[in-house]
Amino acid sequence: MPPTLPDYDRADPVESAIINGLVRTWGHRATVRKPEVDVDDLFDPAKADYPEELIPFHTHDRYLALDENTQNRVRAWAWIAYNKNVMDIEQYVVNPGFGMLSRDEFGVGLGDKHKIAAVQAMVDEEYHTLMHLNASALTRRRRQWTLSDSLLPRSRTVREHDADLATAAPGRPAAIVRLAYTAAAETSISSYLALMSENDAIQPVNCATVAMHRRDELCHSSVAGELLKIVFGELDSDERRQLIAALTTAVEAFTGSDFSTWAAILHAERIEGADEIIRDAEAEAVGHRVVQDCSAIRRLCRDLGVEHELAVRW
Repeated sequence: MPPTLPDYDRADPVESAIINGLVRTWGHRATVRKPEVDVDDLFDPAKADYPEELIPFHTHDRYLALDENTQNRVRAWAWIAYNKNVMDIEQYVVNPGFGMLSRDEFGVGLGDKHKIAAVQAMVDEEYHTLMHLNASALTRRRRQWTLSDSLLPRSRTVREHDADLATAAPGRPAAIVRLAYTAAAETSISSYLALMSENDAIQPVNCATVAMHRRDELCHSSVAGELLKIVFGELDSDERRQLIAALTTAVEAFTGSDFSTWAAILHAERIEGADEIIRDAEAEAVGHRVVQDCSAIRRLCRDLGVEHELAVRW
């Protein structure tokens, strides 16, 4: 028997307190509503573009043997790829999910406040995409390196999302996949952003970009979580099982390493022994997550009573 939740009562102000508060404060807290900072003033050419310790092969002999300029280019590439990963998730996973919720495609009777919260999140996400696009453009301009996004694959999360959508039946089954990936991304992305937002050793503009984005995402986590709870209460047992399966895949995709991107970077730089570097790094990374903190999505699943039904290594 699947776990049950009380029916959602949109007339009960207590049940909507979180959403109401987020909608009311959006004009004050959202990054998109604040004056833009001149990011060129923050750029420090002496600082690295990406944390060395986040490069999965940073201790590999072949990487250590590279000259300083090539290592700097790899770090710049890593920052470009980080931005692309964020932008891909926002554009192809999160915003379509919030768009679906703003239209109440599950027919659960979402009120104006919930729809407004979803659309506000979409506006935020578009601005976050612009922020990361600007950050990549700044890196290219100041470093005078091309570092084209077109040489990088779509993020692992987007690839898994698209694969699950391709096998889901149209209508509610596909909507459930979108919901699962949106919830997993929005409750976990602040942990991904934290990898970059608190590091004095790297480019200040990069840290600032990520920190501003992360502030909004801490609020989006609440929005996505509350909307998921409302929809979950209206799903039948088969639909809940589908949601749990999609959440499992989404969490693993979002938190895991994406070595196809690292391989693309090394091949773009024509680094000798690139395949060996990637092969060794993959072997060393078995069982290791890039995003270690899954507490937010785990807490949400616990609230739904499905924490132990997800085939996830918490």
